[in-house]
Amino acid sequence: MKSEPVDGLFQCLVSTKEIDDCDSVKNKLNKLLSIVRKHLDMEVAFISKFINKDRVFDIVDTKNEMLPINVSDSDPIEETYCAKIVDNVLPNIIHNTKKNDITSKLPITDKLSIGSYIGVPIKLSTGEIYGTFCCYKKSPDDTLNQRDLSFLNAIADIASELIEKNVETEFSHNEMKAKITSVLKQNKINIHYQPIFNLQSNKIIGYESLSRFNTIPYESPDIWFADASQVNLGEELEILAIKSAIKGINEFNLDTYIAINASPAYVLNGAVARALQGINLERIILEITEHAPIKNYPDFRKALEPLRKQGLRIAIDDAGSGYSSFQHVLELEADIIKLDITLTQNINSNHRKYLLATALCAFSKSINCSIIAEGVETVEELNSLRELGVDSVQGYLLGRPMPIKDAVSYVKVF
Repeated sequence: MKSEPVDGLFQCLVSTKEIDDCDSVKNKLNKLLSIVRKHLDMEVAFISKFINKDRVFDIVDTKNEMLPINVSDSDPIEETYCAKIVDNVLPNIIHNTKKNDITSKLPITDKLSIGSYIGVPIKLSTGEIYGTFCCYKKSPDDTLNQRDLSFLNAIADIASELIEKNVETEFSHNEMKAKITSVLKQNKINIHYQPIFNLQSNKIIGYESLSRFNTIPYESPDIWFADASQVNLGEELEILAIKSAIKGINEFNLDTYIAINASPAYVLNGAVARALQGINLERIILEITEHAPIKNYPDFRKALEPLRKQGLRIAIDDAGSGYSSFQHVLELEADIIKLDITLTQNINSNHRKYLLATALCAFSKSINCSIIAEGVETVEELNSLRELGVDSVQGYLLGRPMPIKDAVSYVKVF
């Protein structure tokens, strides 16, 4: 007795507009297989992939886990039903494999215990045959008909679209991974340093280190680090950036510091601590963005404790751009709050921004936390920040990020 597909799940699977909104491609294909197998009352449904001269089981759904078929199992392609169906040597529906002159003699029939079979090719938009979408069971089945074949062809078209998307994703993933790996192997990160000025002394007190990637086409650092995380190379790239930044610390005056950005995950797993070994941590400020989620603050403080005992200071970056600034500052016992560029831009003419900055400044002073405004681009913004009692500033008005040879000799009068 063939069952009807589950309407809600089926709609999710067949709607190409929802491909990005539902589960992963693999999960979708698994669901498709399960729907088809149950609808056709079969014991096994699978998607095969043709790789060189082999037919490989790419995705499998079975009624009985004891059946002799597993993902990644393969057979020589010329010995399979799949190739013969694609080549029109076998019909798409075989009611009884023992009564078919070809399948009755194929070793794969007994190997997989195939009694009845239905299968169709999976074609990509290029016309290339990816593999097949097939179902079978151990017993003969005379009820398989043209309607079932039409149903399977329709589902195979959906599978083809999903597979093509997955192929494109895998290609993009591999390309991305190769790009990041090249940077890691050749140490292609260029570190630029942006000066941070104290508003009382009007002198440089530190530099924020910023990664630059000289590639064509140009991609911003945030894209590079996001891509690295997607291909599980986020830690390696971030640690390379940190090591590259602190390598030049002795080029700067001893009374200045270097601010480095770090993701909470790499603080927690000890990678940041290992990267900072042997460095005078009194000259390092660790910036944690307020956008970075920290699920367990006690564990995070514990990971930072040995570094802070050596003089490491903590800054909350991007404050004012979201909603977690105050929690981050309190939970991490931060030493510095950095006002985000979205708050400092036009602060002289935007009353709401001015009031929010006033609150952040008052809060920081009450807990003995210094405050740095970043993204300062005009004299009017600078004057407003002076009025607010901001301790230090950075931005294009005061100095753009620059290579170390320029940063060490940079002088600005304002």
